[in-house]
Amino acid sequence: MTTITVSTNDGVARVTLARPDVRNAFNADVIAELRDTFEQLSNDPQIRAVVLKGEGKSFCGGADINWMRGALDLSYDENVADAEKMSDMFRAIDRCSKPVIGRIHGAALGGGAGLTAVCDIALASDDTLFGFTEVKLGIIPAVISPFVLAKIGTSHARALFVTGERFDAARALHIGLVHEVMPAEALDAAVERVLGEIASAGPSAVAAAKALVPQVDAASYDASRDITARAIAKQRTSEEGQEGLRAFLERRKATFAR
Repeated sequence: MTTITVSTNDGVARVTLARPDVRNAFNADVIAELRDTFEQLSNDPQIRAVVLKGEGKSFCGGADINWMRGALDLSYDENVADAEKMSDMFRAIDRCSKPVIGRIHGAALGGGAGLTAVCDIALASDDTLFGFTEVKLGIIPAVISPFVLAKIGTSHARALFVTGERFDAARALHIGLVHEVMPAEALDAAVERVLGEIASAGPSAVAAAKALVPQVDAASYDASRDITARAIAKQRTSEEGQEGLRAFLERRKATFAR
């Protein structure tokens, strides 16, 4: 059963959660398809950016009720395996070599808020409702926590994880969960604007810049010296880096820019 759709055009892949009747909620099929899709897109040289969105009224409402009902009968070890599969899905998106743009609307609750956190650029309509609502069900936002903490920090995570409260797009913007908020009718134009910025940049430079962030964030102050020096040297001496610098000096458009 297809739970997502993927379309590609001019170097952009648009991945759409396609279960609008259940607010695009997660189940085992969604998790497996998203993981496989992002792993494939990460290795596709024709793709320069990915847009992640939801069909219908919501981006993603969290976990599917029927899927959660099935978890009641799972053993501890089975629950561990189940959670590891979900973690692998989030990691596939987080580690995708292409920039991921989240088109967030309607609701992004539980795992949907986690999906928002793994997007490199999250654009939200001003009527979107967010929440790390797991504690309301007697569980915790464990699997999504590494990505959420990296996005909003420990202070906001502590407050929102323990209350499970829902919050609006203005607060999501304030805490850094999303990067821009706008009326719903302006969302598609904002996505296209960001795609245009990415299209004008070197694709290998974009991938290297994305990879650099977690590397430097995880490194010690002393180790960051070697990491950053080698990273810029590698890019400067690459074919793309050479072309970009020459194009700038010659006041012309680089061959990689669209």
